[in-house]
Amino acid sequence: MRNATRTVLSCILAGLANPAIPGEFDCVIEPRQVLELRAPIEGLVERMSVERGDLVRRGQELAVLDTSVDRASAAIARHRSQMEGAIRSSESRVEYSSRKFDRAQNLQTQNFVSAQARDEAATEKRLAESEFLDAKDNRKLAELELQRQLEIIRLKTIRSPIDGVVVERLLNPGEFAEAGVGRKPILKLAELDVLYVEVLLPVDAYGRVKRGMDVVISPEIPAGTRYTAKVTVIDRLLDTASGTFGVRMELRNPQHRLPAGIRCKAAFAGVDGPSARPGPVRSPGVSPSPAGAVSPELRRR
Repeated sequence: MRNATRTVLSCILAGLANPAIPGEFDCVIEPRQVLELRAPIEGLVERMSVERGDLVRRGQELAVLDTSVDRASAAIARHRSQMEGAIRSSESRVEYSSRKFDRAQNLQTQNFVSAQARDEAATEKRLAESEFLDAKDNRKLAELELQRQLEIIRLKTIRSPIDGVVVERLLNPGEFAEAGVGRKPILKLAELDVLYVEVLLPVDAYGRVKRGMDVVISPEIPAGTRYTAKVTVIDRLLDTASGTFGVRMELRNPQHRLPAGIRCKAAFAGVDGPSARPGPVRSPGVSPSPAGAVSPELRRR
């Protein structure tokens, strides 16, 4: 988009647009950003909630992928996370083995049972405690699996990351949404609450344009209107071929009165427009001779 803007503005400066007046330069009004929304994970499009041209808000639902399998998996994980049988069985086994070990310990102290019997009771207690920990770990894993499935379901609901407008809808219900860079997007959104105004200025204006300065913008539509934008970016790398450098301004557009993708005029205080720059210096009363013409003085010689 940046290269395309520079090409358009270069053509305008070359004379393809209407002649400029002193202090004004041709510019282009663009969206602040254009987003291509893709699915984070693959799936069939179940429904689309917006159409081209619709205004959307941040967090608004735009599209939903099919989640029937994921909901079933989430139900299984939820049931496993709520199962009590293994936990209670392990608790009972730990309680029984602990009492058995205590009795064996007392009896061995009184020499009624052998040390081997006491060691067997101690081993049985440790095994029961390990089974109890294993049951609790399995339950925790089931809870984590439930969270994972719920997160997958959440990701299959595509929501708007910005306040903007739907530029294009590329998929319809029943089509397969692919994940990954380079895949076909689901929707294209543009942010219009703030617009970028791009302009190319001649190198002799460098240093006279400052960040934060106000610039009067006259868009081609609606005709006759004027807005104030602020300079936010000044390129530090100048273009040698065209002798220009880029400047970006931010233009507030809360009610979307201005469309994006239109031409405009930008008036900078203290900077002369293209037609205000002096041409070749000529002597008063002497008209320029056509190319190849010979002056009368040279003819007489």
